[in-house]
Amino acid sequence: MKFIDRIEPLAFLNRQYAERRAQFIAIYGKRRVGKTELVKQFFADKPHIYFLADKTSAHDQLKTLSTKIGEFYQDSFVGERGFGKWEQLFAYLRTKEQFVWIIDEFPYLVEADPAIPSLFQKGWDEYLKDSQVFLILLGSSIGMMETEVLGYRSPLYGRRTGQLLLHPLDFTDARQFYPRLNFEETLSFYAVCGGVPAYLRELKPQVDLWTNLRERVLSPSAFLYPEPEFILREELREPRNYFAILKALAAGKTRIGELVNETGFPKSKLTKYLSVLTDLKIVEREVPVTEEKPEKSKRGVYQLTDYFFRFWFEFVFPHRGDLEGGEVETVLKKIKQGFPLYVSTVYEHVARESTLVWSRQGKLPFRLNRVGRYWEKEAEIDLVGLGEENDVVVFGEAKWTNKPMSIGIFEQLKQKAKRVTWKNETRHEFYILFSRSGFSDELKTRAKTESLFLVEGDRLYPK
Repeated sequence: MKFIDRIEPLAFLNRQYAERRAQFIAIYGKRRVGKTELVKQFFADKPHIYFLADKTSAHDQLKTLSTKIGEFYQDSFVGERGFGKWEQLFAYLRTKEQFVWIIDEFPYLVEADPAIPSLFQKGWDEYLKDSQVFLILLGSSIGMMETEVLGYRSPLYGRRTGQLLLHPLDFTDARQFYPRLNFEETLSFYAVCGGVPAYLRELKPQVDLWTNLRERVLSPSAFLYPEPEFILREELREPRNYFAILKALAAGKTRIGELVNETGFPKSKLTKYLSVLTDLKIVEREVPVTEEKPEKSKRGVYQLTDYFFRFWFEFVFPHRGDLEGGEVETVLKKIKQGFPLYVSTVYEHVARESTLVWSRQGKLPFRLNRVGRYWEKEAEIDLVGLGEENDVVVFGEAKWTNKPMSIGIFEQLKQKAKRVTWKNETRHEFYILFSRSGFSDELKTRAKTESLFLVEGDRLYPK
């Protein structure tokens, strides 16, 4: 399968390489997001030494790396004897011509020897900073990469010449995995996998969603079946407690009070757990998009941002007993019943994402700085976009139903928009509606005379 997207990160790496000087790049992001594939694309046409750290001892890993270096430079002495200390390795590489040195899963190396960051700091300062090495440290443990490589207290702080936090693909890029599927089919696949390339590759476009779920998600022998559990056990010391929180979030318990009642954890402990899940990019705290100080807002709610985790904790985890007992069809029937409501929330996210992208591509007559949701006691709006430069505000709704959207939705949206306080005296208002099943004739007529845009599936109909 061809390499998809990552154009900007790849261009960044190539620009740094073209400088022909020592580089120290940290690349991190959640597991399966495509970090290793990115660097493989980068070093494909360059001299390189790739080393994947594991959970063996630091001594054994230094020995394995020595062998790789000896093979690369055709140095039988190094290959056979190896380096006794990391300092010897750094000194050896100092005089070499430009090459790329990749250490994948660097946090494993740190786990094996907590002194590794200090050893690499010394190696960089005394040997490598004036060399032509292009050092890349990769890590899936976001927290450890941020503390042991990027953090202010890390010995390596200030040494890096660049860093990349690799995010999951957005819907537009994820669609490239399924070029022959229509919008609705692709959205259903995306609702299960999110933008994680390794998951997107698992679902096969040659068969329908339900066959994919039966064979590739619900089967206890499938790669995706235990995936969230594997990741949580890999990253966390108390995975069972996090399971309870994620299950509650998937069930729609998004406020601190609701989560306390659902899990039984005291607020202080719950807040700590949520902070860890946020650092892992599995959960995020969301506030109304108009909040000027999000970090201090009391209106925050918590959401599962990883769609596969959301799907798994809503539809797989609660039914693992049935699945282990062979009742796959029973569970699949329950998923079919709940899936339309589930995918509707993903459609709302895609609507917000599309509006922001289209505004920046010039497909809409305004440019937005940010797009999000808005809610209060009396009103909720799926989409509110803000354009700070020109005082533009966009209000939108997204409906994943089998009926064309009616004029009533638009009228209700205009009434709710009046409740949103944001530059009320100077703002220029626009509206955008997303519908799975099209729009009524009356609504289409209104779009011709008002600042209203209609989107059916992924097709934008401007005025």
